[in-house]
Amino acid sequence: MTLYDLLFRGVLARLDPERAHGLAVAAIRAIPQLGLTRLLRRATRPDPSLAVDALGLRFDSPFGMAAGFDKDARSIRGLYALGFDHIEIGTVTAVPQEGNPRPRLFRLLADRAVINRMGFNNRGAAQAAERLRRERSRARRPVIGANLGKSRVVEVENALEDYRTSARLLAPVADYLAVNVSSPNTPGLRGLQARERLEPLLRCVLEEAGSTPVLVKIAPDLDDATIDELAHIAVQVGLAGIIATNSTIERTGLQSSPELVAEAGQGGLSGAPLAARSLAVLRRVRSAVPADFCVISVGGVDTAEDVAARLEAGATLVQGYTAFLYRGPLWARGITRGLARLRRPVAAERNSPA
Repeated sequence: MTLYDLLFRGVLARLDPERAHGLAVAAIRAIPQLGLTRLLRRATRPDPSLAVDALGLRFDSPFGMAAGFDKDARSIRGLYALGFDHIEIGTVTAVPQEGNPRPRLFRLLADRAVINRMGFNNRGAAQAAERLRRERSRARRPVIGANLGKSRVVEVENALEDYRTSARLLAPVADYLAVNVSSPNTPGLRGLQARERLEPLLRCVLEEAGSTPVLVKIAPDLDDATIDELAHIAVQVGLAGIIATNSTIERTGLQSSPELVAEAGQGGLSGAPLAARSLAVLRRVRSAVPADFCVISVGGVDTAEDVAARLEAGATLVQGYTAFLYRGPLWARGITRGLARLRRPVAAERNSPA
């Protein structure tokens, strides 16, 4: 048992989950404020053999932080210091919003999972753009993506202009944009995955993005035919990639008591129970897109072996979030060190004489 395990079980798990998240964010934001970024980064920097070229960018490793943790681009340097080599901020909306009423974040400890119905709480695209502008100017930094969502006050019929506003503000200061049409926590949002709505929306964002790569993030709760259709649309309109997947509305196969799950109520489930479905969607997407098309896998990854399995299944990059809450601050370093160890026997075998 690690020191973090003791801290989590003895203190953090007893706190309201959103309160605990706030404390974690404050601690991570303190890393650069205390002048610790370079020192920590020396300890967490991945092996050079893990570097990945994708989206016209150089990633120090294939592993990064998924959208949802750093909603307002306030923790980028701290997360980079802890070993995350790309960070997707957001979800950001054009209009600042408080999100859904509390409580809206729930732990399922027996499942190493979380149910959330946060509702895109953020301070808006304009403020996020200002922060990203400062982060982009730093000599040492991670790849930074911006995840875009629909403002709650905007009707689905007017979503194009809402996303356009966010894209216009964030494309000049982000390394890539991710169009989120798959969160289950904003009314009507998943309806934007329908072809007649999705295609014009993606073309709209592409128009504003210019040379900034654009990806779309899809739900895990889609049938194979719909996944194939979305993949076809993404390629057809000229996207740079797909992110698979968001959280799920499914509740099957959980170890937590039905009473606890019912108490948590509606929202997106993330963490270990999502792993199998996320991997299946990854394989489906990869089979439907060209070999050089970027596919980012997210959902249920916990160990270096999990990340390696996603890469083996065709992921270009891999993201995580929920396991960070359970594994603690050294999680990303453990992932990249584990990946390097897993690759050494393969490299040695390839280089051995016949």
